[in-house]
Amino acid sequence: MLALPLYDDTPKVSTPVATVGLVAACVLVFFWQTGLPPRAATAAVYSYGMIPAVLFGSAELPARLQAVPAWMTLVTGQFLHGGIAHIAGNMLYLWIFGRGVEAALGTLRFLVLYLGSGVIAALTQAFVDPTSHMPMIGASGAIAGVLGAYLVFNPRGNVVVFVWILVFIRLVSLPAMLLLGLWFFLQLTSALSVSASEPGVAFWAHVGGFVAGIVLLLLLRRRGTRLLQPRRSRAFYTSRARDARQRFGRHGDWAGPWG
Repeated sequence: MLALPLYDDTPKVSTPVATVGLVAACVLVFFWQTGLPPRAATAAVYSYGMIPAVLFGSAELPARLQAVPAWMTLVTGQFLHGGIAHIAGNMLYLWIFGRGVEAALGTLRFLVLYLGSGVIAALTQAFVDPTSHMPMIGASGAIAGVLGAYLVFNPRGNVVVFVWILVFIRLVSLPAMLLLGLWFFLQLTSALSVSASEPGVAFWAHVGGFVAGIVLLLLLRRRGTRLLQPRRSRAFYTSRARDARQRFGRHGDWAGPWG
């Protein structure tokens, strides 16, 4: 089974400068990582990734790895990724949901929400396992903040998801509240059931970033910006993938029965 979100029904009223810039920055850093020799790539992760024990002062990196102050890794770690699947999934979610949130907040406020959510996400993971020597990297904590903000801003929105189950291939519109609510539930249950000291996904960072995004949206939103946007399209509408262009229109636009 494959379920891949493609786009949402939030009107695109301006160029998402910050979203494009963040995607470009992460991709460029990833290309830099992949161009390094294996040992240098590992060293970069330890130099720029957030290591809880180093952040809180209970451990210290060798001098050759101390590229930036420990507190700065709360930001630099957000731009590193562990592989093509890691960055591809993160950038897809940032592109789909970041544009709508940026349109609501404006470029500068969106950047504050994104980076602030990423910092809080990393701190959440660090506080849960403060003696960990494993570096935390990836934009998923910051993107979790974008998802939380999107859920408050546009809970009645719909997201077109590509679904592939054996010979069944369809595009299905799913409510953002269902999609993102289920995502958060899975992150929270995983965080509660998996030891934070185990290497792998930083579930607590996702939880912390998601909550931070909701709070930051409420604090940063511009006067007159309406939360809880109205419904713009039909939920649970399906179409064959080959009919996508005629049925759904261009990327990010809505046509036909979506009204």
